[in-house]
Amino acid sequence: HVQLVESGGGSVQVGGSLRLSCAASVDTSSLYCMAWFHQAPGKDHELVARIDRAGTTWYRDSVKDRFTISKDNAKNTLYLQMNSLKSEDTAMYYCAADNIYCGTGFAYWGQGTQVTVSS
Repeated sequence: HVQLVESGGGSVQVGGSLRLSCAASVDTSSLYCMAWFHQAPGKDHELVARIDRAGTTWYRDSVKDRFTISKDNAKNTLYLQMNSLKSEDTAMYYCAADNIYCGTGFAYWGQGTQVTVSS
């Protein structure tokens, strides 16, 4: 089992920035895919960004050019740099990982960190 622990959430004003971190219990270079999801109250979870072992990234259209997903394998940590935050970015953000696939289904999940963007 892979344990994932998110941190870095909080409250920020519109236009501000946050950097989320996801600490993994295993070498992140051994994980085929890692990702960030978010879920707003009353809404389904949505894939925000993902990165595979080769460094190939994917972003949903609403966060392109504002968010950057990256990882530091030496620290076994995944990051989500969030810039130019909007009120609609308010959600619980979850880290996810998988050993085999890099799609929308993930085997391992963190417990989430709350991001609140105020206008």
